[in-house]
Amino acid sequence: MGGLSLRLHSLSSIFVAPSIYRHSQPIFRRPDFHIRLRSVNASGFSAQSAVETEVSVSPDGKAANLKSRVQDRVITPRSQDFNAWYLDVIANAELADYGPVRGTMVIRPYGYAIWEAIQEYLNAKFKETGHNNMYFPQFIPYSFIEKEASHVEGFSPELALVTIGGGKELEEKLVRPTSETIVNHMFTQWIHSYRDLPLMVNQWANVTRWEMRTKPFVRTLEFLWQEGHTAHATLEEAEKEAMQMIDIYTKFAYEQAAIPVIAGRKSKVETFAGASKTYTIEGMMGDRKALQAGTSHNLGQNFSRAFGTQFTDEDGQRQYVWQTSWAISTRFVGGIIMTHGDDAGLMLPPNVAPVQVVIIPIWKKPDEKGVVLSAAVAVNEVLRSAGIKVKLDNSEQRTPGWKFNFWEMKGGSFED
Repeated sequence: MGGLSLRLHSLSSIFVAPSIYRHSQPIFRRPDFHIRLRSVNASGFSAQSAVETEVSVSPDGKAANLKSRVQDRVITPRSQDFNAWYLDVIANAELADYGPVRGTMVIRPYGYAIWEAIQEYLNAKFKETGHNNMYFPQFIPYSFIEKEASHVEGFSPELALVTIGGGKELEEKLVRPTSETIVNHMFTQWIHSYRDLPLMVNQWANVTRWEMRTKPFVRTLEFLWQEGHTAHATLEEAEKEAMQMIDIYTKFAYEQAAIPVIAGRKSKVETFAGASKTYTIEGMMGDRKALQAGTSHNLGQNFSRAFGTQFTDEDGQRQYVWQTSWAISTRFVGGIIMTHGDDAGLMLPPNVAPVQVVIIPIWKKPDEKGVVLSAAVAVNEVLRSAGIKVKLDNSEQRTPGWKFNFWEMKGGSFED
């Protein structure tokens, strides 16, 4: 009987401890990482071989129905036109597509898998720090917005209004904005005493902002995000919470997304409408422009005074609560693309990559097919049992060369 030989890099050389990103520039290079399985009518692992199975390192990412960009899978060089390059990567890696309503996007399975990786990490951190998930309604009465004058001024151009429901004119317009106002309406009903504080919640939701100039993931009419809302008895507690959350975002950017961000406070002009202070993390993208990737707001008592959100303190006095809100959205997916992608396509840090290793079986003769596929399945199981997110691409509709190009487009991203 013949045999198969397996040459596989040590798994420890593929995955780097996340903490490395805090102290070094997170630049990923496409590794020349593959497994060669040479077949001589054997069914087990052993010495030398002859038919090859290539295992390319890569996460798979799928992009938009920008049909003209996908036909030949050609990517505009980043140095030539960064915006065209960005759209080409989203299209060819099948991450998202344009929706039928101007400014909207459809997030395709691979793009959504990246968002799920972001959710998984942050959701665990939120719960570790005492926050509970819940959900607020999509629509709020327009009168809620009017209660907070600075909020109206800051957000009015981006509001989506519903004026007709069930074929009838509504008595009061409904608004689809961000949610501080509905949160305060409910907090006022739930908070009565200092014993009810702190109240700390988070929701994963979609939100609408009527953006005039849109860009997939970075700025769209509707997007996905998490938004946290907390109420506290003192200003000091609220400030500590706002800083804690921007620290969580910073750690996520470095250790999971491998994006070196700068955390800081926004100027008064750029402070969130209705907030006392806004903290942000911003990263430098491949076009040398900064991207705001996450924000944390100390709302002070602005919303609690507008909505009468009060509690009775330990001395029996009525006080307004101090609040925070903080959020990260699907914009972060765009930030990952613009930070790590190159002229070959998408590149993903392993911690957020839906697929980390791709196995592409290759055989030269029909009687070698079974042996190669059997070996590929075995390697697939070994990697999966080691906790690696692996994809066995054993489809026969495409050639190995096409598969190599396709999976590289989706981005191999390990530091070696």
